Amino acid sequence: MSTTTTTAYDYKVVRQFAIMTVVWGIVGMGLGVFIASQLVWPQLNFDLPWISFGRLRPLHTNAVIFAFGGCALFATSYYTVQRTCQTALFAPRLAAATFWGWQLVIVLAAVSLPLGYTSSKEYAELEWPIDLLITAVWVGYAVVFFGTLMKRKTKHIYVGNWFYGAFILTVAVLHIVNNLEVPVSLTKSYSLYSGATDAMIQWWYGHNAVGFFLTAGFLGMMYYFVPKQANRPVYSYRLSIVHFWALITLYIWAGPHHLHYTALPDWAQSLGMVMSLVLLAPSWGGMINGMMTLSGAWHKLRDDPILRFLVVSLAFYGMSTFEGPMMAIKTVNALSHYTDWTIGHVHAGALGWVAMISFGALYHMIPKLWGRPQMYSMGLVNAHFWLATIGTVLYIASMWVSGITQGLMWRAINSDGTLTYSFVEALQASHPGFIVRMVGGAIFLIGVLLMAYNTWRTVRSAQPAEIAAAAQMA
Repeated sequence: MSTTTTTAYDYKVVRQFAIMTVVWGIVGMGLGVFIASQLVWPQLNFDLPWISFGRLRPLHTNAVIFAFGGCALFATSYYTVQRTCQTALFAPRLAAATFWGWQLVIVLAAVSLPLGYTSSKEYAELEWPIDLLITAVWVGYAVVFFGTLMKRKTKHIYVGNWFYGAFILTVAVLHIVNNLEVPVSLTKSYSLYSGATDAMIQWWYGHNAVGFFLTAGFLGMMYYFVPKQANRPVYSYRLSIVHFWALITLYIWAGPHHLHYTALPDWAQSLGMVMSLVLLAPSWGGMINGMMTLSGAWHKLRDDPILRFLVVSLAFYGMSTFEGPMMAIKTVNALSHYTDWTIGHVHAGALGWVAMISFGALYHMIPKLWGRPQMYSMGLVNAHFWLATIGTVLYIASMWVSGITQGLMWRAINSDGTLTYSFVEALQASHPGFIVRMVGGAIFLIGVLLMAYNTWRTVRSAQPAEIAAAAQMA
């Protein structure tokens, strides 16, 4: 008589992070729509400092990147590392602590930023006590993830785990180096660096928060969920390894393209531009690898809205990673920088790539985590897909038009050398774009609300026995 051994995966922490991904998605994107509305109707700040654009905008970016995106990364990495290593999580109590610690970080951000407590560093606004908490949670995350890899029952480390691992290690280094600061009180500190050095360290961090938090981590997601949902092997495993090493080698050098025409030495600016252009190759290598995984399975897109989320996210990834290197060229940057074109580019990646692949991954995972055959309503998944796609297109197209208009108006000069347009005239010309951006964001948010309802109905219908059985894998 043969015996079958089963592994009980630790899905409780995955379920917790999955639910909070949806919750923080509503909060972060709702904030985004509100501050977009403030740019259409400035009186919406009600003359209250706590809800002014300047205080809510960093709360929005922290909520969508670190609350929504962070919870998606925790959930999917904890899920896939168990599945690909055929073992339960290492140190499950520590994994549980990372969940509660990360939620505490988010709540502290939601309290401190509207009160005006900020280090004034892009994507690193939180003050030093919260920075220390982030570090502690992140070390716990690394111990759980790499501990699980070490106790794996498979000889091979799947490529998706390489991307998750690189994301965890690099974000740790970025966070620690950029947040070296001198506290002067419980709520105020000053950077250890000064002047152009501080700017360079900040954008080494800032762009690699994009490169590793919002790219490498989500590529780990892509390399698991696209093949699983398509029920096809990765198109080229060799290409995935080349993609990994090329991406992590090149991305770290691209930060100076945020500092063109500043006090940063010209050679550093040029280095950032060149490395950004070279970065196009590994980025598109990964995008093509994901797309080609559907070879022989393209017909599935007709009937599978979850697969549509995953594939369209790859299309947006390809588009935004073409646009980024082009905007890093100094002559293009002279037109685009400080305009809404940059905002459009960021959201092509944030909404089109990060959010849509997260939605696809969650729709794949949630039924499996709660032992259900599929989501409560696949019709709602399909509706969400179209709302997300239409909302994203409206958002980025309006910002392209608005940004190029701004850039051209700011550089227009009269024959006597004076500026043709005042800043206020450029702002008035941007107003229609602000309206379309707000509408696009609202449409996108409606899709997230549909997802929340769909998730609630799916989770609510699960029975305890089904949830327990979901964690058992032969």
